[in-house]
Amino acid sequence: MENVSNRVAQLAVSETLAMSQKSRELKAQGFNVINLSVGEPDFHTPDFVKDAAKKALDENITFYSPVPGFPDLLQAIADKLKRENGLTYGTDQIVVSGGAKHTLANVLMATVNAGDEVIVPAPYWVSYVELVKLAEGKSVVIPTTIESDFKITPKQLEEAITPKTRVLMLCSPSNPTGSVYTRNELAGLAQVLAKYPNILVLSDEIYEHINYVGKHESIAQFPEIFDRVIVVNGVSKGYAMTGWRIGYCAAPKWIAKACQKLQGQMTSGTCSIAQKAAAAAIASDASYPKMMCKAFEQRRDKVIERLRKIPGFKTNVPQGAFYIFAEVAELLGKKFGDEVISNTADLCMYLINQAHVATVPGSAFGAAEYIRFSYAASEEELMEALNRIDKAVQALQ
Repeated sequence: MENVSNRVAQLAVSETLAMSQKSRELKAQGFNVINLSVGEPDFHTPDFVKDAAKKALDENITFYSPVPGFPDLLQAIADKLKRENGLTYGTDQIVVSGGAKHTLANVLMATVNAGDEVIVPAPYWVSYVELVKLAEGKSVVIPTTIESDFKITPKQLEEAITPKTRVLMLCSPSNPTGSVYTRNELAGLAQVLAKYPNILVLSDEIYEHINYVGKHESIAQFPEIFDRVIVVNGVSKGYAMTGWRIGYCAAPKWIAKACQKLQGQMTSGTCSIAQKAAAAAIASDASYPKMMCKAFEQRRDKVIERLRKIPGFKTNVPQGAFYIFAEVAELLGKKFGDEVISNTADLCMYLINQAHVATVPGSAFGAAEYIRFSYAASEEELMEALNRIDKAVQALQ
């Protein structure tokens, strides 16, 4: 008898992780695969962060940690939010978890009841709608297009709101599109939300430091909705610390308390050594993220220049993160021998099998005619990948 629970049975497998697994399998068979499917900086964790971890080990900080996080890390996060974002939070409003994904899950489980609606602009990160399912909520998806730079308008938001709306999920800079909301655009959304006091805003700001347009803008900055915004962030993207698994939320006290209660039963406190490393990263002057951001911007420009010479690819200019979300509608319906490229999943399988380049179909992000690939790779790898893609696309009839 192998019947899993309904909640697990209804979950989709993460397509980003599935493509990474396919890449590993082909590599194990001896193929030279360029994996552009993962959302991971190709930089190493900075030395001063690793030194903080080594110091914690030497000082035997290896026992259970407090459920919401060590006091020094909570204070470092509160100071960072004040210093970089102009947001005032007490340490009792912050909860540290095993990555931003864990944080998102905590918040949704702590605030959404069965049947509650969660507004999710599309394209969305693959796990959003699946986490809403786990919380027994219903995703209300607002579609966007490349013409709108993949951003929703206040009118679209208002039209999506119903008496059952509980949460708006917002991601800026965005995964998968790289779009960044301006202060004025966020102000327009906040103006709509101010009329609906029961709606919470889950603001995913994990790509805050990979931002090519200047100062990061958080929707939490607007006083009229501040007490309903949950800011989610972490160290994975900005400090090249994906494997350390440290994320956090800053939230109204009642939500932070609920997340702490939930986490206390499910995972307890996060890794003690990783927390000490994260405290060093967050308290730093952000010069390391700035260095990475500059490198990513240079790669973005070269990738877009090359991509625009490949038939069938249409792209905007991402303002943050490290992804290209390209429209490929012209390639759908084409053939390679007897193989028909019916959808973007077919296209991605074709590219990994024929070009040995791993990408992710847009269907995973709620946008069927697009594919996503990361430019968090060396320029040499990126140019080789695009040359391979170009050759594979030219072979389609």
